[in-house]
Amino acid sequence: MGKLQGKTIGFGLSGSHCTFEETMPQIQRFVDEGARVIPIVSNTVMTTDTRFGTSQSWQQQIKEITGEELITTIPQAEPLGPSKLLDVMLIAPCTGSTTSRLANAITDSPVLMAAKATMRNLRPLVVAISTNDGLGLNAANIAKLLAAKNIYFVPFGQDAPDKKPNSLVARMDLLVETCIAAMEGRQLQPLLIERFNY
Repeated sequence: MGKLQGKTIGFGLSGSHCTFEETMPQIQRFVDEGARVIPIVSNTVMTTDTRFGTSQSWQQQIKEITGEELITTIPQAEPLGPSKLLDVMLIAPCTGSTTSRLANAITDSPVLMAAKATMRNLRPLVVAISTNDGLGLNAANIAKLLAAKNIYFVPFGQDAPDKKPNSLVARMDLLVETCIAAMEGRQLQPLLIERFNY
C-alpha cells in the first residue's frame, strides 16, 4: 500500500513551461503512492505552446497519468472548498506571477481558486516555486508566504546563479515528500538547498 493511499491531492500547474518535463513524473509518483490526483491548470497551461511542448500534449499527459478531467475554470475550482475534497493542494510549478497573486490574496485563476478553497478548510497548501525573480521583487511575496499558516514550500534554491542570480526553483523530485510532511503539519527540511552544483 502506498504512502498516500486514500488521499486526494489537488495538483495545480501554472505556466513555468520549462519545468513541466520535470513535473510529469512526479504526478505519476503521487498516483503510484495511491493518491487520487485532481489536476487544476492555469489559463496559460491551457492556451500556450512553447519550445518545451504544446498545450495539447501537456494536457493529454496530465489526463493520462491522473485519469481525471482537468479543472480549467474558476467556477470548476470553487466547489473544492465546500466539498472538502482535497487533503492537500500543491502548486507545482508555481510561477512568480502566481506566487505574487497568492501572497496578495488575488484569486484570478483556477489554480489560485483551488488554493483559496484549500486554505479556507485549514488544509495544507504546498508551493513549488519556479521564478526568475525569487531573489528580486518576488522575494517579499515569498517571505509573506513563508510566514503564513498552513503554507509549506518544496525545498528550493538558485538554479543558475551565474546567469540568473535572482532565479529560484524548487526540487520537483521532493513534491511527494513535502506533501506528506505538510499533511503532518511540518515543513520538509532543509528548506533552502543548493540546487546549483558548483
